[in-house]
Amino acid sequence: MRKVVVALMFAVTAGAALIVRPVLAQDHVQKYREEDKEKTPAQEEADKRAQRAYQRSLNAVPDQKPVDPWGIARPENSTPKAAPKKTAAPKQAKPKDAAAN
Repeated sequence: MRKVVVALMFAVTAGAALIVRPVLAQDHVQKYREEDKEKTPAQEEADKRAQRAYQRSLNAVPDQKPVDPWGIARPENSTPKAAPKKTAAPKQAKPKDAAAN
């Protein structure tokens, strides 16, 4: 009985593999350095239409404004300001003591 079940399982899996294989197979897979086939006029026209559609879709994309990823971390109207220049304050003269001399 086990042999019959195993044989049936092999038959089912082999049959499924044979059925699926032609669906997945392609007519021809281009190999390395193999020349391209000549395109038919219909295929060339389809390529031209696809190229024109691609260009139209690129033109339909609106222009993007510049992106500032840190914009939410800064106040809206703040611009980087130069650091204020520090001027040297005149030094205070030490009082002269008569006792120090």
